[in-house]
Amino acid sequence: MKYLLDVSALIALGHLDHALHERVAHWIRSEGDAVLLTCSITELGFVRILSQASGYGFTVAHTLATLKQLKASPVYAFEFLEDGNDASLLPDWVKVSLQTTDGHLVRLAQAHSAVLATLDVKIPGAFVIP
Repeated sequence: MKYLLDVSALIALGHLDHALHERVAHWIRSEGDAVLLTCSITELGFVRILSQASGYGFTVAHTLATLKQLKASPVYAFEFLEDGNDASLLPDWVKVSLQTTDGHLVRLAQAHSAVLATLDVKIPGAFVIP
C-alpha cells in the first residue's frame, strides 16, 4: 500500500521527541511493506513548522538535514510525488480555506493510487493513523 503522509504525520514520524512519534512509527511498522510518499507541500510544511516552532529549537538547515536523513533511512521506504494537480481538482467537500491543502493532498494521493495518511479525523477520504 502507498500512503502520502500529511504534514502532521510526517512531523510526528521525523521528530523523535514528538508526542505522537511512537503512534506513527508503530503504525508504519505494522504496515510492513508500505511505501511512504511525500510531496512539495508536505516537505515544505515539515520544514516550516519544525523550524518556526520555538519549542523545538530547529533551524531550517537542521530541519532539512532531519528530513533528508528520514527519507534516506533504511527503515522506511520513501518516494517523492511530483505534483501536477491544479486547484480545479479540489474535491467538492472543500468549502473553506482551511480545507484546501487537505483536499489537494487527498486528490494528489488518489492520482498516484495512494491514500492520504493523517492524524486528523476530519479529512474525507483520508486514512486516520490508529
